Amino acid sequence: MKLGVNIDHIAILREARKVNDPNLIEAVGICKIAGANQITIHLREDRRHIQDKDVKDIIMHSSLPVNLECSIDPEIIDIVCTLKPFRATLVPEHREELTTEGGLALSLNNEKLLNAIENLQNNEIEVSLFIEADIKTIKTAKKLGAEWVELHTGKYANIYAMLFSNLSHTPHSIKELELERKKLKKMLKKELNRIKKAAKFAKKLGLKVAAGHGLNYQNVKEIAKIKAIKELNIGQSIIARSIFRGLEQAIKEMKELL
Repeated sequence: MKLGVNIDHIAILREARKVNDPNLIEAVGICKIAGANQITIHLREDRRHIQDKDVKDIIMHSSLPVNLECSIDPEIIDIVCTLKPFRATLVPEHREELTTEGGLALSLNNEKLLNAIENLQNNEIEVSLFIEADIKTIKTAKKLGAEWVELHTGKYANIYAMLFSNLSHTPHSIKELELERKKLKKMLKKELNRIKKAAKFAKKLGLKVAAGHGLNYQNVKEIAKIKAIKELNIGQSIIARSIFRGLEQAIKEMKELL
């Protein structure tokens, strides 16, 4: 199982003071040494963390492939086509959200989406679509010509947290999941099976399959067991652990779980 390390949260720390510390290029080097297979970053429209210069510098200096997450906004797509990462993962984006909250809505009639995919592929950039683990959506992704799908694991991660942590006491509490543990266990099993079924179906269609969102050291093992999934993209939990363990060790510990 390959690991893409998302370093957005390092940029968040830097942007808190608007200085070049911590240095993202230094982080990229540590990711390589620790055994990461890919660098993942998200160039958001509001530039809340990763900046255009970061993308340019990381692509130029990283010996690891760069997976650039972005919206389908034409101005963003033009920037991505100019910078030419190894892969572009198209994600939904809302200014008010703390982080990406769900999969991209796919449609064969969405002109912006069609143009984004065409422009990226004309510039020899692999296209991945960040989507829900849904059979119909996967069929549409195949028809759109994407090379990859990345399955959104956020619901799985949230149910897991409701079972095994104090999520119910945080702002991220999901009211409909505040149920008795027996029901939550059934929901967790159902969501895990949904991801397994979707991954297997996507692979059967000839799509390469990644997964991500909300994965951490406690919940990742069951997702890592899914053979159809080729790659996991994980960020916040690795960067959080790095505060206490150091970035290299945090990545190595995650790799061991995969």
